[in-house]
Amino acid sequence: MWRTRVVHSTGYAYKSPVTASYNEVRLTPRSGVRQNLIVNRVETIPATRSYRYVDYWGTAVTAFDLHAPHTELTVTSLSVVETECSESPVAKATWDELQSAAVIDRFDEVLRPTARTPTSERVAAVGKRIMAVHEPREAVVAAARWARSELDYIAGTTGVHSSGLDALEKGRGVCQDFAHLSLILLRSMGIPCRYVSGYLHPKRNAVVGKTIDGRSHAWIQAWTGDWWQYDPTNDTEITEQYISVGVGRDYADVSPLKGIYSGEGATDLDVVVEVTRLA
Repeated sequence: MWRTRVVHSTGYAYKSPVTASYNEVRLTPRSGVRQNLIVNRVETIPATRSYRYVDYWGTAVTAFDLHAPHTELTVTSLSVVETECSESPVAKATWDELQSAAVIDRFDEVLRPTARTPTSERVAAVGKRIMAVHEPREAVVAAARWARSELDYIAGTTGVHSSGLDALEKGRGVCQDFAHLSLILLRSMGIPCRYVSGYLHPKRNAVVGKTIDGRSHAWIQAWTGDWWQYDPTNDTEITEQYISVGVGRDYADVSPLKGIYSGEGATDLDVVVEVTRLA
């Protein structure tokens, strides 16, 4: 078991004063089977009054509005989380079970295409080849490995509005794109699947007490009798290094910070993530 502190700071600098803004923050890690949230607080500069709720997908949201003129906004989330390795799922659904009306109805929302995970005949053809030689659980890993084989990891080549097919066309992308492309392939095979946002401590043998630069990360959940997680970018199941924050159909459901503001001018965005293994 790991205990990890994550400090995620996002700063906006406006070119002209903003008179009002409303924001939603999804930066609070989840508590679940392999993860326990010990501490979390979200603070803003300028200071605001906030409230929390849990969204449709089970992600904790901190919402706040600011009605005083401001030229900068900083949002900082501090969390302490205990994590364990994921356990492999015991239940193993068959292709016939996945194609049953009961399963399709139950998981309809995470089987449908989205703006960032659209349908593709080319990808569906890959799915048919995988289905011919793999059972569903093994097909998830095969799908993730196919996505990894199609994309080179190059930062800055895609944006938050890019789809998995955009990345496939370029042949490069970031963790968001590896996840989206995997979801497109899994959904073409009828495997219910979700996008996961969170953090990854980059050092497997992390020194306790040492703070290093971390990063936001994305991976996938798939249902093959039970829900379980896999990281297409690094071709691995989830370990103690992973801290999950939110799940949804694609990135749009779990974006860390989104909002609207009243004012003119573009914004400069600065994001810093620091992670410290505490135990």
